[in-house]
Amino acid sequence: MVREGPLALTLYSRSYCHLCDELFDALEPWRGTGEIAVTVVDVDSDPALDRRFGERVPVLAWAGGEICHFVLDRARLHEVLALVG
Repeated sequence: MVREGPLALTLYSRSYCHLCDELFDALEPWRGTGEIAVTVVDVDSDPALDRRFGERVPVLAWAGGEICHFVLDRARLHEVLALVG
């Protein structure tokens, strides 16, 4: 699989969550180079997402699958980036 453009990731988050802010900030080295694009989704904006994630945020996801939660797993992010080229 060869991708064109940045890898589209989703960060499931809450506006008042310091861990969410920290995970987003930890992604800056990849966001800054354009290697990834992150869409932040507030789980409190959707009752289904709130039920799905509960207190288990932040969650960084790609293509419907979880990369990591709570803190950035750099090794796992590197695996995903290598997988998609």
